[in-house]
Amino acid sequence: MRKKRNRRCFIRSLGAAAAFALAAFGRYGHAAPQEAPGAKTPPNIVFILADDLGWADIGYHGSEIKTPNLDRLAREGVRFDHFYVMPTCTPTRVALMTGRYPSRFGVLSPAYGRIFDPDTVTLAAALRAKGYTTHISGKWHMGSPPECVPLKYGFTTSYGYFHGQIDPYTHLYKTGERSWHRNDRLVEEKGHATDLITREAVRVIEEAGEKPFFLYVAYSVPHYPLNEPEKWTKIYENSIENPSRRLYAAAVTHMDAGVGRIVEALKRLKKVKNTLVIFASDNGGQKSWHSRTQYHGRYADKPHTVLGNNRPLRGWKGQLYEGGIRVPAFAWRPGTLQPGVISTPVHIVDMMPTICALAGYVPGRDPAWDGTDTGLLLAASKKGFKPHPFYWKTPGASAVREGKWKLISYRKNRFELFDLENDPYEKKDLAPEKPEIVKR
Repeated sequence: MRKKRNRRCFIRSLGAAAAFALAAFGRYGHAAPQEAPGAKTPPNIVFILADDLGWADIGYHGSEIKTPNLDRLAREGVRFDHFYVMPTCTPTRVALMTGRYPSRFGVLSPAYGRIFDPDTVTLAAALRAKGYTTHISGKWHMGSPPECVPLKYGFTTSYGYFHGQIDPYTHLYKTGERSWHRNDRLVEEKGHATDLITREAVRVIEEAGEKPFFLYVAYSVPHYPLNEPEKWTKIYENSIENPSRRLYAAAVTHMDAGVGRIVEALKRLKKVKNTLVIFASDNGGQKSWHSRTQYHGRYADKPHTVLGNNRPLRGWKGQLYEGGIRVPAFAWRPGTLQPGVISTPVHIVDMMPTICALAGYVPGRDPAWDGTDTGLLLAASKKGFKPHPFYWKTPGASAVREGKWKLISYRKNRFELFDLENDPYEKKDLAPEKPEIVKR
């Protein structure tokens, strides 16, 4: 039923007019938070999400790709060595915005139509209720227009694109639909998507004023299709032979420069000390891509034969091996967070409880979060964080991580069991040897 409803909603969106209605924020009425006693001035939050960035596609993991800005932030901040997300884009974004596993909303893969239940309090809505202005610049992909758009789920402003992936220059979805918008109204823009997303993020920071702000920067790269200016591709002319991998590297370095501009804006406006920046990828890198028909055939003669690199992790985007769900991530807040590496596993569902705790948000009712406040990002707290079991579900498989054990369950009662402490690259399936653990 959900699939049929989503399909109907998506089809309706194809002929939707440019103007979309803005729902009143009061729709969250009964879930309004209580004031946290003695709360201090809450920090600004900038959450930057790359699209399809693999484990070995960032400089500080030994990549051939140049990411000087991200490397510096990771070096000066707290690196998460075991940061887990979902294996594809929409599920990860839903988990970030709700603190709940996306399967609770029927989302197992990239999805369209209505996703959130009517009474869902998103991360943006929770922070807005605490006096934040809330902004998205970039990829939405958590519902289709005109009914299921950012301003209806707690965002003060929205900019970027609604659908899955777009051509970086035409900004059209793969089947030709317009998708680029400002404040949920379709607009025409010229320029590369990476530059436009960065420009909007800088604008939000410059116009923020004294109110705390939440800025969700959802870049479109290095997801296919890739088309980069010569300024970025020439960096890799003599170091990367494969043309599609060269485009991929150029897209990552282009994004890295955008992150540098965002941080420079924070510094220029003296907002660094009271701003927490979190960076992650939405899933592991994709192996390859090619289509003769999508994007009006613009990439028919430009096969993307080599894209991401997740080594030494096993697997790719869409899979439940570590390469599909364990990604580069860090948090940066100079003067508050001491540089270091956290080896304790953390999941994307932990981000909403963590950020809400920083903002002093107290839910008016049980939010049913699957994640927990990590405590690791709190300025005045050194409390430890004991990881909870993590869970993933896709159309063809499920997985659970509890402690060092990770079980992947496929159809027809087929299982794989891995000891991630002793076998982090999932080379040996222990299911035949450990039937009691599989059963549990």
